[in-house]
Formats: sequence, structure tokens, C-alpha cells
Amino acid sequence: MDIIILAILIATGTFMLNAKEQRKRIALLGKHLANYQIEKLMEALTDGYLRALGESTDERRSQIWSLLSTTESQLSEQFSRFAADFAKVDEAHARVSRLSVPIPFADKLLPAMTFDVRRALAIHARGIAHVVQNTSHLSPKDRAYMMTAELFLMQHTCHWYCKSKTVATARMLARHQTPHEQLVASVSAETRNAYLTLINGG
Repeated sequence: MDIIILAILIATGTFMLNAKEQRKRIALLGKHLANYQIEKLMEALTDGYLRALGESTDERRSQIWSLLSTTESQLSEQFSRFAADFAKVDEAHARVSRLSVPIPFADKLLPAMTFDVRRALAIHARGIAHVVQNTSHLSPKDRAYMMTAELFLMQHTCHWYCKSKTVATARMLARHQTPHEQLVASVSAETRNAYLTLINGG
């Protein structure tokens, strides 16, 4: 009986410590994001892509792609500024556990099992800019697909930072029906290589 009570106390204490740490991370990320319209631009862009892909004529699709180019540029510019802004955060507040489940003080107890979210955000900023510049000369449809993957992977990183990889992956599945592995496979090769090197401890 004593073992059961002890296990309950440990589980409760772990949950409370995790919740406290997660609230701090959410507040820190939210404080920086509040200075930008990144979420609003993301929504406008992904909705616009769906509209363009749903059009029956090439002329109408071309008109929508043209209008969306401004939104893409704004989003890229704002996210690059956000990443540069967040890069000023102290490293102690930027470490992310690579473990599947959250463990209190993992960044201090198991530093080798963490990565720096500031580096991840910089990778996402470059990836988004790369798609906007279209250096790979992709078709509008392929660009939209890759940009959506870049944005969703960035969103996954933000959820991972605030909660855990498991929670972030579950949210991507629930909201976008997209596994984490598919997101990684769908971004540009530059983003994928840099991202995997980072999260795998490189």
C-alpha cells in the first residue's frame, strides 16, 4: 500500500513540475510571438493554397497564386525576425528534451538529450525563405505543398518546445492528419538535413 501511495505522490509531483515548466515555456514563446502576425499569415496562406488548388481554371488559379506571393513574403520576413528575436533568449530557457515524454528538469539532468530550439527556429526561417524564393524552381502546386510542410514542421517544433515531442506529434495528427515523419520527408532537403542533424544530437 505504501508503494502505491509513494507512486501516486511521485506521479502527482512530476505532473505538477511538468505543468509549471510548460506554462513558463508557453508564456515565453507567446511573449515573442505576440509581436508578429505569424499565426494569422499562416492561416491565410494555407487557406489560400486550398482555394487555389480547388479552382477549375488555370487563369483563376494563377490569380490566386499571384495574390498569395505577398502573404508568403510577409510570413517569411516576419518569421525570420521572430527567429532572430528569439535567438536572444538565454540558452537555459531554450533547451528542448529529445525524450518522448516530458521529465522535469531534463535540460539540466540530461543535457545530452536536448537540443537548442533557437537553432531549430533558425532552420525553419531559412526553410520558409528558401521556398518563397523558389530557388528549386518548383511549380506553384509543389511550392504550396512544400511550404505547407515547412510551416507545419515549424509548428510541430513550437509544440514540442512547449509540451513534448509526443504531444506535438499527436497534435499534428489530430489537426492536419499528418505524421511527423511525413512532414520531415516533405520539406526541402536543406531543411530536412539540418533539422534531423539538430534533433538527433548533431
